Amino acid sequence: MAPDAPRDVELKRDLVKRVTDAFIDAYKIPAESVHVWIHEVPADSWGTAGKLTADK
Repeated sequence: MAPDAPRDVELKRDLVKRVTDAFIDAYKIPAESVHVWIHEVPADSWGTAGKLTADK
């Protein structure tokens, strides 16, 4: 199933917060040390098994 991209900015804010909190909790590091990149690739720009994801 193809992911719906791009995601809503509110979902991205929530994801960045959760990932940051997980690193703070797991590694006991300051939030300023955590960098999160969200790399969204449109469904028509990648594929598997010989088909574009957008065509599935």
